[in-house]
Amino acid sequence: MKKVIVILNIIAISTFSILAQTKVFTLEQTIAIASDSSLQAFVAKNLYLASYWQYKSYQAARLPSLSLITTPISYSNNFIKRYDSEQNIDVYRQQKSLYSSGNLALSQNIDLTGGTFSVNSQLGFMKNYGESNYKQFSAIPISITYQQALFGYNSFKWDKKIEPLKYETAKRNFLYKTEEISITCVQYFFDLASAQVEHLRAIENLTSADTLYQIGQKRSEIAAISKAELLTLKLDALNARNSLINAQTSLNKAMSALVTFLNLEKGTEIKLLLPEKQSIFQVSADFALQQSMTNNPTYLENKTGIMDAEKLVEKTSKELRFDASVYASVGYNNVAEKLKLAYQNTLRQDIISVGLNIPILDWGVKKGRLNVAKNNLNVIKISNKQEEIALEQDVVNTVQNFSIQQEVIKSAEEATKIADLAYQATRERFIIGENDISALTLSLNRQTEARRNYIEALKNYWLSYYKIRKLTLYDFEKQTSLLLSFDRLMKVRR
Repeated sequence: MKKVIVILNIIAISTFSILAQTKVFTLEQTIAIASDSSLQAFVAKNLYLASYWQYKSYQAARLPSLSLITTPISYSNNFIKRYDSEQNIDVYRQQKSLYSSGNLALSQNIDLTGGTFSVNSQLGFMKNYGESNYKQFSAIPISITYQQALFGYNSFKWDKKIEPLKYETAKRNFLYKTEEISITCVQYFFDLASAQVEHLRAIENLTSADTLYQIGQKRSEIAAISKAELLTLKLDALNARNSLINAQTSLNKAMSALVTFLNLEKGTEIKLLLPEKQSIFQVSADFALQQSMTNNPTYLENKTGIMDAEKLVEKTSKELRFDASVYASVGYNNVAEKLKLAYQNTLRQDIISVGLNIPILDWGVKKGRLNVAKNNLNVIKISNKQEEIALEQDVVNTVQNFSIQQEVIKSAEEATKIADLAYQATRERFIIGENDISALTLSLNRQTEARRNYIEALKNYWLSYYKIRKLTLYDFEKQTSLLLSFDRLMKVRR
């Protein structure tokens, strides 16, 4: 069968070798181009990068942050209301003032408790103009602050659980979409391969039909065949011409579809080389299920979805109860007319604040939200279970189908070889007058059908192969997880 494929490929290459823009691709090369240059690959890469930078932002948010909050200058000149103690009345007085302040803060969120720890240093300057020309500096060299909600919802704790899962899901989704691109590419590849084989077959049929018709004309002159048989040969020649026109149309359509999918230059001609050898190996359904449960993004997406629902249940549940928050700050401060003096002989500054938020009456609004959140959690759990059962069944069916396609490939190869030999023998016998036109037509139809079946068997084999890779994110031929190749690729890029 390898010899048959080589012959088909040689004929295919020679047909397009005169075209300047012709590109010859194998299936592997076509998939590599699609995975790198197609629109689907561009979308998949950018979706992954969006998740990558979101995860990097989450990691950065967990590190200490240093910020400067400042009011460089604030000047006012207006009338303000003041109390005149001598006259016991409120009066308007003009006031001109200049104000400036800065606060340098180093903060750290605490995942375990949900609180925020910070170290601050503040400096303020104020000056009044007019009747009382007065200036003053306010300095807090250092203060240590901790703010904590005692019974409330801790978003930091949930982010620590969910964000890494989201990033791992994004990695698996990128690989999953890459394998989907491979499947789509296989479909386009064999659509074009089939169209090219049909086109070559149409050329061969037309050449053969014209030759046989000429032979028939000569044999009709000596009454070696009937007029009906001669007309049948002429009709075959006409049909062959029409078939060639239809085959050319189908070829152009399939060519355009693959060129567009690969994002190649418009007008590029592609010639495809059929895979000469298909790997024959056994895939265990149990092992495939194990790899699917480990690598398939569906399981992580479902786990993340459940966590998001549980997070909402906890949040709405805690909103039903009273909440208390505590704010504590310890530091030093001072006020002076000169900047240097503001940092000398500082006094102890202690601030402790406790706040309470006690829900009394909301007419069941928060309780209703809690019930909705619990119901949504139950729905998500059931829906996820059904989705995972369907996925597991899909894995088993795909493994079974792949095993079947390996057997179909063998049969299709043998059938094509026999059909080619049978047609060649029948054609030779027809030329010497030992077979009639019916036998020749039947043999030709069988050969055409065998070649079509072989192309279809190749397509189904590779579709099954890449579907198993997509569902499991595992390369069964090389016996390695696709996640390992992804990690190596990312290390090279960095």
